[in-house]
Amino acid sequence: MKGFRFKKIKRAGSKEGKIARIQVEGITKCFKIPALRYDKLSEFLAAPWKYLKSRRLCVLEDISFEVYDGETFGIIGPNGAGKSTLLKILADILIPDKGKVIKRGTLVPFLELGVGFHPDMTVRENVFLNGLILGMSRKFLKERFDDIIDFAELREFVDVPLKNLSSGMRVRLAFSIAFLSEADIYLLDEVLAVGDLHFQEKSQRVLNNLRKRGKTIVVVSHNLDYIAKYADRALLLWDHKVKTIGPAKEVVKLYKKLYG
Repeated sequence: MKGFRFKKIKRAGSKEGKIARIQVEGITKCFKIPALRYDKLSEFLAAPWKYLKSRRLCVLEDISFEVYDGETFGIIGPNGAGKSTLLKILADILIPDKGKVIKRGTLVPFLELGVGFHPDMTVRENVFLNGLILGMSRKFLKERFDDIIDFAELREFVDVPLKNLSSGMRVRLAFSIAFLSEADIYLLDEVLAVGDLHFQEKSQRVLNNLRKRGKTIVVVSHNLDYIAKYADRALLLWDHKVKTIGPAKEVVKLYKKLYG
């Protein structure tokens, strides 16, 4: 909306008795984008200098914020604003070009679900493989194995090779392992948009339980009603920068006003 001016929301300061589980200090992330593309190798070999040129695209610029212990923190913004890139930096999947991220406590990302799954191994074997990659101990996985399988609704497929399962089954298994892990911080990227309605509702109940237990949750979502209802504070990313941070309902209201 041309000429729209954002209402400024005062940034929340330190909360008495609360530690900052995540501190993001001035991070910037840019990528090199080829200026031209080639469809045939012969085109590149004929004039390689044309295709070596690139432009710099900054998807995040000077981002700073804190997330406090026990807080549910929402990140919203239009497509291409840098939301998923920001979560990947928090999860150490990407490294910022500038700035730093300080995290206090263990962290489980719901971003690259199923990383480490092996298609030829059984569901049982993949539970332990994926769990170990996420930092869980074998003892913990043995204790929670039945819970993981039951949550994923894969009891009849425990000894079936993963490659024989549908993509939906594999996603349920990945979510179950991550959901039932014990961590201080959870990073969620559109977590409620995965799986069928039944599984989404079940995932919502587990997520609410994590909130009640005082876990720190950072969630990216286009579901503004969810952010307004469950998040304590929210950050609005706009044009690759922090436009505002404040109470979730106020930030959502501003975002909706922008698109109104």
